[in-house]
Amino acid sequence: MSSAPRKRFYQKLPVWVVEDHHEVVHHIYRAVGSRHLPHSNVQLVHLDSHPDLLIPVNMSADTVFDKDKLLRVTCKDNYFLSDGLYVRKEQLENSKPLRLSVVRVHPVKPPHTSVKGLDTKQELHPGLCKKARTDGREDGAQPLSAASDTLQPAEGSNIQEQHNSSGTGEEDHDDDDEGSTSYIVERITSVLGKTDAYVLDIDLDFFSCKNPFKDLYSEEEYSILKELYNFQVPDPSADEDELDECVDRRTHQLEDLEAAFADLLENDDDETVERWSRNPGMSSLTRLVSSLKTRNPNPDYEMVHQAGLTCDSVELPHHISSEEEIDGLVSAAQLFLKALPRPTLVTMSRSSLDEYCPVEQVDSVQSKVLAVLEDLYGDLDVYKEYKNCNRDSPNGQTKSH
Repeated sequence: MSSAPRKRFYQKLPVWVVEDHHEVVHHIYRAVGSRHLPHSNVQLVHLDSHPDLLIPVNMSADTVFDKDKLLRVTCKDNYFLSDGLYVRKEQLENSKPLRLSVVRVHPVKPPHTSVKGLDTKQELHPGLCKKARTDGREDGAQPLSAASDTLQPAEGSNIQEQHNSSGTGEEDHDDDDEGSTSYIVERITSVLGKTDAYVLDIDLDFFSCKNPFKDLYSEEEYSILKELYNFQVPDPSADEDELDECVDRRTHQLEDLEAAFADLLENDDDETVERWSRNPGMSSLTRLVSSLKTRNPNPDYEMVHQAGLTCDSVELPHHISSEEEIDGLVSAAQLFLKALPRPTLVTMSRSSLDEYCPVEQVDSVQSKVLAVLEDLYGDLDVYKEYKNCNRDSPNGQTKSH
């Protein structure tokens, strides 16, 4: 009589540090293959400033069954899944349920003493555990544990507000508010039991986030891009026919824009620009090309299109955090991670070469996060794959302890 294969455990917690976020998928695959992670229903706690869904809209569905091809696909193309991508349920084959819970994180005030910039030896604030979870939690889920008084709620706004504004508010956050440690832990432990294997996936732009396209284009150019790529979100009450029409409009809009910039890449003379600007919704293309060419006679129109794809209904987050704000977010992560089960493995992406995490801050942020992980989980096996590594190969790595 056969039995399910026994789950395996790493002696030391492995931490895979890569540059681009999609490069962590290779290591998750390996952990599944080695039976450290289950073959289905893999759980992931993901810290990020973006909804990183690296799915090109024209990708064949069969690609998901070819691991090597899928990994190559996610290395390129769209950074974010278009809001216009919608498929009727009856058109899906072998569909899989996706449980996705999105939670804001409030920064907290770090204590005055520090280890590598943070006091990673401090305990949880008692107010964070005043309300134990009594309903909605699966058997075996770990409640928030009690501890002594150290870290305090932040005076800053929650992370979503921070990334849309350079200022911070003066409002204190109640322990039960969205973004508080107790709220975060309650949400996560409602689906994550204390014996569950899971991946802790950290994108360092969670702590300081930049919109790199704002350095490439002027305010006027960025405004024109938002006008060209604007996407009207359908009404929440829209029926399937209305959603189909919305998707069809959006698909044609993006196809026309992609074709226009591909054409301009070959020849951006006045006649070509004029021809494309006569298309519905593209009249501002003339102003955009004129502005781009005043600074560079040969604009990179492929990059312009990539920038436009991020301007559908919401802008990319842009908030370069101060050191104090970074420490507050690292401390917040420390608090809720302490109340969660130990992860099976940690994947970490720097996101600095594409400048989503500011290159001048990424090393400092990485050191602080690794210090917290070491304090929480003991000795780590840290694999810094971004060092001395051929970017076209997943095999090069530097190991540190």
